[in-house]
Amino acid sequence: MTTTSITLFAPFPDQPADLAEYAAARSAEEAETYGPPPWDIGALPEELRASLLEWLDTVCRWLNQTYTWQPQHAIPPCWQEHEHLGYEIAALAFARADAYEDAGSAVVWHEQYARFQTRMSEALGKAGDECRVGRHENRPARFQLDAWASTASL
Repeated sequence: MTTTSITLFAPFPDQPADLAEYAAARSAEEAETYGPPPWDIGALPEELRASLLEWLDTVCRWLNQTYTWQPQHAIPPCWQEHEHLGYEIAALAFARADAYEDAGSAVVWHEQYARFQTRMSEALGKAGDECRVGRHENRPARFQLDAWASTASL
């Protein structure tokens, strides 16, 4: 058997204790915690968001190590600068933790992950090629989001 620098069959990263406690308290039958779901990055309190983002970075590394075979399937290291990816990765990470409770759910999670890879590649387009090699590109100039009226004036 040959050895490689990639660890084969590495376990899925554990959630940080504060995040796991929050999720458990929120889902308890007699829940006293009514905050946002832990995968809703933008709605979380700052102290949980920092913990979540750190965990998600570890999850992204694990996903790339475990599932990435084609370059366009790699989650770029600048994923946090692509908000749509952050929200999806958070949902996938929590779904992955739940999915492995039974084999059928694990199969469904893999189908969801394949759809995520397709959406990610389509959304990033050619800019994703640069991002994946460490050269983050802000939204392409053709997206003139600044031309939209500010929500403050609506």
